[in-house]
Amino acid sequence: MYEKFLNNTRLRRFTVLGLVIFVLFLVRDFMTPMLLTFIFTLISVKIVKFIQRYIKAPTFLLATILYLFELCLLYLLISKYSTILIDQVVSTYNSIVHFYQHKDFDSDIVTDFISNYFKNHNWQDKVESGAGIILEQLQNVGRLAISFIMSFILSFFFMIEKEKTVLFSRNFLSSEYAWFFQDLYYFAKVFVETFGVVVEVQLLIAIVNTVITTIGLGLIGFTQLPTLAIMIFFLSLIPVAGVIFSCIPLTLIAYSTGGLQTVIYVLVLIIVVHCVEAYILNPKFMSSRTKLPIFYTFVILLFSEKFLGVWGLIVGIPIFNFFLEILGVKIATKKIKNKKTEQPS
Repeated sequence: MYEKFLNNTRLRRFTVLGLVIFVLFLVRDFMTPMLLTFIFTLISVKIVKFIQRYIKAPTFLLATILYLFELCLLYLLISKYSTILIDQVVSTYNSIVHFYQHKDFDSDIVTDFISNYFKNHNWQDKVESGAGIILEQLQNVGRLAISFIMSFILSFFFMIEKEKTVLFSRNFLSSEYAWFFQDLYYFAKVFVETFGVVVEVQLLIAIVNTVITTIGLGLIGFTQLPTLAIMIFFLSLIPVAGVIFSCIPLTLIAYSTGGLQTVIYVLVLIIVVHCVEAYILNPKFMSSRTKLPIFYTFVILLFSEKFLGVWGLIVGIPIFNFFLEILGVKIATKKIKNKKTEQPS
C-alpha cells in the first residue's frame, strides 16, 4: 500500500498539499511574520540578482549593503517624518485650545448642542468604549511592528547565508523521505513564481500611487514633499489599505497648513487614489502580468479580500494561479487571426 501510494504522484501530492494547508491553519496566528519574511526575502533576492547582472559581487556583500541602505532609509523617514507629524499635532492641538478659549465660544450653537448631548447621554461609557478600541488598535500596531522587525531580521540572516542555506536544504531532497520534500519543493516553486509576479505588480502600483499622490499634494500646497513621498511609497506597498493608513497623518498636516478646506482637498485626493488603485491599477496590472482576464482578477481580489483580509489582496492571485498549475489548467493566449482566402487565378 505504501509503495502504491508513493507511485501515485497525483494522490501523493494532494495529500502533501492537504497536510500543508492543515499546518498553515494551525499556525495562522503566525501568518503575518511568515508572509512578511517571505516578501522581504523575495524582494531582496530579486534586487541582488538584478545588481549581480552588472556587478560581479558576492551575495553576502550586496545583501549587507542593501539592508544597511534600507535601515538608513527607514531611519531618515522616521526621524524627519516623526518631527513633521509631531509639529502638526501640536499645531492642531493649539488651534483646538484657541477655539475653546475664544470669547464667543459659550454662545455658539454647537456648544449648546454638545452640552445637551452630554447631559442626555451616558458619555462615560462611550468614552470607555472608545478608549478600549484605541487601546486595541495600538496593540495591533505594536504586534505588526514586532512582526516587521522580526521578519526583517530573519530575511537578513537568510540573505547573508543564502548559499549555505540552499545547500543545507537540498539535503532533504535526498533523504529517506525525499518524496515528501520533493513535493514540498514542487509546491514552493510554483507558489514563488506566481507570488513574485504579484510582488512586482505591487511595486509598480506603489510607484504610481506615490507619483500621483505627491503631485496632488504639491498642487494643494504641501511642503516637505520628498519625505512625504517616501512615507507614501512604503504605505502603498500595503495594497488598498496603505492609502487609507496615509489618510490620518496627511489630514493632520493639511489642517495645520490650510485649514478645513485643505483637509477636504486631501480627502478627495486620497479617495481618488484609492479608487484608481483598487478598481483600475490592481486588476489591470494583475491581469497583464498573470495573463488572467480582468474580470477573473477583479473577482479573485474581491473574494480574497473578503475571506483573508488585506493579505488576501497580496496572496489571492498567487493562490489562484497555484491551484491552476496543480490542476493542470493552461491559460490560452491564442489570438484569432483573420485569414484571407486566395482566389484562384
